[in-house]
Amino acid sequence: MTTRAFDKRSGLAFIIAFGVVSLFADMAYEGMRAISGPFLASLGASGAAVGAVAGTGELFGYLLRLGSGRLAERTGLYWPMALAGYAIQMAAVPMLALAGNWWSAALFIILERTGKAVRNPAANTMMSRAGEQIGQGWAFGLHEAMDQTGALSGPLIASLVLALHHDYRLAFLWLGVPAVLTIVSVVTVRFQFAFAGEVARKPESASGTPDLSRAFWFYAASAALVAFGFADFSLIAFHFAKGAVFTQAVVPVLYAAAMGISGAGSLVFGRWFDARGLRVLVPGIFIGAAAAPLAFLGGPAIAIAGVLAWGLSGGVNDAIMNAGVARMVPEHARARAYGIFTAIYGIAWFAGSVLMGLLYDVSVPGLVAMSVAAELAALVPLSMSLRAMRGNSMAGVG
Repeated sequence: MTTRAFDKRSGLAFIIAFGVVSLFADMAYEGMRAISGPFLASLGASGAAVGAVAGTGELFGYLLRLGSGRLAERTGLYWPMALAGYAIQMAAVPMLALAGNWWSAALFIILERTGKAVRNPAANTMMSRAGEQIGQGWAFGLHEAMDQTGALSGPLIASLVLALHHDYRLAFLWLGVPAVLTIVSVVTVRFQFAFAGEVARKPESASGTPDLSRAFWFYAASAALVAFGFADFSLIAFHFAKGAVFTQAVVPVLYAAAMGISGAGSLVFGRWFDARGLRVLVPGIFIGAAAAPLAFLGGPAIAIAGVLAWGLSGGVNDAIMNAGVARMVPEHARARAYGIFTAIYGIAWFAGSVLMGLLYDVSVPGLVAMSVAAELAALVPLSMSLRAMRGNSMAGVG
């Protein structure tokens, strides 16, 4: 089947258009996630239940990508899966206003993660096709910057509604506005760029060639170690509150600052990736390794530096890791690759978050040591991935 390709102009236009979709989507679901914990508590959920809901939703969402990525590759239904995923995810946000008890609210929270899992591999594959023309780092970096703009704005919208009306349900209804805008914008992009979903099938001449190389698996192992050592912001915020490092009102501002530097970092490192390749992850890993010591062991000034390092590291991971998969996996196999890669990343993040939570109650220095060790250990499989890619290049493979 002959597929229509992007050129530089249409590739950039598609990334910007999809960035608008992600801006509205993040505005809706990050706003929801910012207040879902206190909302569950207001419905009578215990702290353990809140943690279990959040962890289960994340883990289920990442595991589901294994199936959604493979399904997109086998069926070629990239746009239908992306549209269905956005519809499920965005519907869950205002529906939280209808929850009458904490377990029904928990179902909507898990449903939101399900929608993201359904659409993520298909959407990333379509964006990677545009990235072939404008640079994978620039494509995913620009998209991530727009994505983080929404992630910054959504919690502020929810906070404003709560400050004025003290009503969680009303806040979820207001977040339904960007949710509707997400659906309108993604449908518009679908009709303008229908060919984005025309992903090439595997050529018969490459039937004996593995789609996922040794370099990919080493790369996935490196990402897993990065995720395992990457502290969740909820734990950092918990530490700030318990240790009276910052007042309650300052913590959301710090989170917003982290999202801002995350978006800026994704742009800078995305451009750098196109020029230098996966090597740019090395400074990103060192930045991530510095985040936990600064955030958990320092006073207010040092903790601010830790939050900014945390945000910058997250932006680098989100932009460059997606771009790296696109560079080392052929187009026809990317949906499956994204599903596998993000599932490995998510499982490692979940396991690391659980361990850090346990370590926090026993030894904060132990938590920091574990985080730093995992981040720095990621350099080993990353170097092996780089070596494997150089070997493939010299052999004329990929």
